Order: sequence, then C-alpha cells, then structure tokens
Amino acid sequence: MTQTLPAPWQRAATGANLLASDGALGVTIFEEMTTLALQTGAINLGQGFPDEDGPAEIKAAAQAAIAEGSNQYAPGKGIPQLRKAVSEHQKRFYGLEPDPDTEIIVTTGATEAIAASLLALVGPGDEVLTFEPFYDSYGAIIGLSGATHVTAPLLAPDFLPDAAALEAAFTGRTKVVVLNNPHNPTGAVFPREVLQRVVDLARKHDAIIITDEVYEHLTFGVRHIPVATLPGAGDRTVTISSAGKTFSFTGWKVGWLSGPEHLIAAVRTVKQFLTYSSGTPFQSAIATGLALPDEFYEGISATLRKKRDILSEGLRAAGLDVFTPDGTYFVNVDTSPLGIRDSVELARRLPGLVGVAAIPVPVFCHPEGAERTRSLLRFAFCKRDEVLEEAAARLATLRDRL
Repeated sequence: MTQTLPAPWQRAATGANLLASDGALGVTIFEEMTTLALQTGAINLGQGFPDEDGPAEIKAAAQAAIAEGSNQYAPGKGIPQLRKAVSEHQKRFYGLEPDPDTEIIVTTGATEAIAASLLALVGPGDEVLTFEPFYDSYGAIIGLSGATHVTAPLLAPDFLPDAAALEAAFTGRTKVVVLNNPHNPTGAVFPREVLQRVVDLARKHDAIIITDEVYEHLTFGVRHIPVATLPGAGDRTVTISSAGKTFSFTGWKVGWLSGPEHLIAAVRTVKQFLTYSSGTPFQSAIATGLALPDEFYEGISATLRKKRDILSEGLRAAGLDVFTPDGTYFVNVDTSPLGIRDSVELARRLPGLVGVAAIPVPVFCHPEGAERTRSLLRFAFCKRDEVLEEAAARLATLRDRL
C-alpha cells in the first residue's frame, strides 16, 4: 500500500533518493547497504564516517567541559569561544575575517546549516541549482522548501562541469546556487576558473551562493579555494563547514556557517526554530581543535591519501576503472569494464559476492543524471589501514566471482 504524505514531505522523500519496494515508500540506499553489510558480515565502505576517533586533545577538551558544567543550552548562534575560533580559522587559512558576533552561526552539523540556509532563502517559485551528482541531503531540503531543484552535470573522468550546460542551467528564477567543494560524491576539487565562473553567473542572475566546504582540509596535492575569497563572491556567499570531516568526530554534529550579516541574520531566524542550539561541551572542544598546528592539518591529508591509494589498488585489481579523487574520502569507479552497466544491481550483490558494501552513484542524481552515471559506484576510504587492506584484497577477487 502506498504511503500518502503531505506535499512538502513527499517532495523531500523524492529528493532523498528513497528506494521503492512493492509500491510503498522505501528506505534510503544507505540504510539498505548497511543492512546488507550487517547481514553478510561485509566491510561497509558505503557511508562516509571514520572508524577511529580524532585527536585525543579534542576528546579531553570535551570531557573537561562536561566536568566543568558546560552542559546547558549554548547561545542560539553558538558559544563565543567557537565563533571566535571559526573566525580565526578563516583568517589563518584563507584571509577571511568574518565577525564572530554577526557573521557566524554554530549549527548542529553542516546538514542543519544547509537546511537553515535553504529554508531561509528560497521557497515555491524559486530555483536552486546544484551540480549533479549531488549530496542527497540537498535534494531533500530543496524539496521541503518548495523550490525547484535544477542541476548541471559533472562529467567523468574529472567530474568538472560543461561550461555551456552550466550557463544554460541558470535562469531568471535561479535564487540560490549550492556549491559543494571538495565535492561529494565525486571527490572533485574544483579549480579557480570553475569556481569563478559560478560566481560570475550568480552575479549575472543575482543569485545567492551557499557553499558547502566540509572537506576543505581533505585534499590531495591540490589547493582548496573558498568561494568567498573570489572576486564578486563575498557579498552573496554563505560558507558552511563542520568538525565531523576534519576531526573525525562525525557523531558530535558541530558545524558552522559564515557570511555577510544580512544573509546570516536570515538564516539565524530559521535556525532558532530547528535545534536552537546543541552540543555545548562539544562546541568548546572543537574550538580547541581549530587551533591545532599546521602539522595536524597537513597530516590528515597525507594519511587519507595513503588510504585512498590502498583501496584504489584493490579496485583496479578487480578490473574496475578508478577515478582518482583530489579530495574528500570517497573514490568512484566505473563498473563497465566488467560488463556491468547497472551499479545499483552490483551494489546489492557486492556484499554477498566479496564482502564489501558500496553506494551506487545514480542515487545521487535525478533520473536523467542517474542514467548518465548508471555504471558508477562510490567507496569510502576513511577507515583503518588494515580494514582497507582487507577490503582491497576482497575486491581484487571480484572479477573471478562474477
């Protein structure tokens, strides 16, 4: 029996890439792959979360904050200590100087920052433009807002946008561009010329840019360029990041956003009716993390690069085409060399075949984009080296098991 949902929730369900089963609203592909991994004992390289904790000094800071009584509501826009730390981080790495009092909000992870921003800035009749494939939360939140989700394709093997298609995706109704860089799920890190083209088009169409930069410190041999540093971007850009990816504390759900005061005030109006505030002791601990020395930030990138290469070796041994990512902790492959065109089908078979779970890239797309990415699979490599080595060894047997 098909479930009947109010229109906004139905739009969100469609945007969240839910899988239909017997005519009923299904579960997300992430839940399905996790269930299959548990049932088969497979190594789960589907969802992107680390299997070990981040720096000990950040954990100690959280424990100390709890012991000292920092356990009640934080201010709605975040504790002053963390807002100041975010501002200092932006200046230290990028030369930006957002005002901690008026241009920064602490959020319950980057997901709330994205939700509050979109719900504050768009509604029915507006268009929101993203690249495709797109992080699944974008589609769901755009659906909740009542706006129309428009996409511009990212093209393999580099997953960069076609210039003509990008320009054609902008219209007179484009209210917001959501830009994810470094990009999940493709692992692309967009060069300056691509980012500047987005900024120029946003200015031409008087659109706001929401830039999701949660993987800002997870790049490999290329430089992350914050959109807000580009000419013409500062007065129309909301920048989002979080502690989960940088420090491997995804369960703490501490994120933040920064931007010009008039946009941040609009977002704060919505955010106060979502969580209001959260994670008081974790906020002060993340302030400690943001002040860690450059060696820490350089180290996490080098460590992840090694993990990427371990897993990629196993994927190549399986006979798959590997698209080496420049950032994030995801690597994508093309299953076509094995004669497999349907990555969703392979993803469902993979846990039983070789004991590894992955996510099919088509679920990060609208129907047309899903067809274009039909043979792509995404694997997460934010796991311990020994886990990745075992996964690589299992994947190397795939060709023989098919």
